[in-house]
Amino acid sequence: MPPAPKDFKPGVPDWSTVHESTGKLFPPIKDKSEWSKFQFSNDQVKQFWEDGFLLNVPLLSEEDCDMILKDYNYFTGENQHDGMDMLYEYHSNQSGDTNNVLMHCLGHWRMTELFHDLAFLPQVVVPGSQLLAENKTMPIRFWHDQLFAKPAKHGGVVAWHQDYSYWTRTGPMMHLTVHIALDDQTEENGGLYYVPGSHRWTRNGNPLPVTDFNFADMESIQTILTEEEKQQFKPVCGKLRKGHASFHHALAVHGSYGNRSDGPRRAAVLNYFADGVKSTTNEDLLKNIKIPEGEKMGGQFFPLVFDPAWMS
Repeated sequence: MPPAPKDFKPGVPDWSTVHESTGKLFPPIKDKSEWSKFQFSNDQVKQFWEDGFLLNVPLLSEEDCDMILKDYNYFTGENQHDGMDMLYEYHSNQSGDTNNVLMHCLGHWRMTELFHDLAFLPQVVVPGSQLLAENKTMPIRFWHDQLFAKPAKHGGVVAWHQDYSYWTRTGPMMHLTVHIALDDQTEENGGLYYVPGSHRWTRNGNPLPVTDFNFADMESIQTILTEEEKQQFKPVCGKLRKGHASFHHALAVHGSYGNRSDGPRRAAVLNYFADGVKSTTNEDLLKNIKIPEGEKMGGQFFPLVFDPAWMS
């Protein structure tokens, strides 16, 4: 069992000081031979680089999801709770439209053991190291997590975007996102869509411009696409099953429509980057967290979650 966190708020430890599994979701890996069983096949890696994403990778059991959803309720309730100031962002409804509600927050891995352990899940970090750079594995660090919740009947949209468009305060672009469905995702309940091949869409080596910071307008991306990109814009719904995940490139265009079903659509998202990525700003990287421009990202808030050297 790892030591208890060093820094406390009343009744709420800060789990960012613990850089391994607490054992709440899964036991820490102690035998180096265990790591290899979590690797993706060559065909999976090839598919990722061809489409920009992989769909329906099984990660969690239904029981795991139900356990995590109990912690999820801590963030979707009406009342603020102890430790919420540790979150990097919290939006009870990021769209601002009561008919299209989207709860979105970042930083909850610091607040509960289950969300903390999720960031270190071997089924995520081992294959994640294979996907950060084509044809090689590399050490991988945690960037930040996200929760997205769309309530039944009036859940909001997440507009089309490339993740790295929001992350240019770090570089080079060697980032990866893992989206874990905690409910079955469908076309009716706001399931995640991807545009195959869109991870190759750039502007002079830079990501597409951000067109909607509030995730509210599904059509705004059309204003900045080339005619060729518009012709290639053929989204596919991931139809992720509960406990399954998609792994996607940081430039893969993705988004999701509103939830008009009778049930909620909840997801936990994990974001990573290759060890060696640097800060490109002297401003906050995340709320109250700074690393001087040009220095390597690391430390308490950006832990090393897997290194291929651990397998040998």
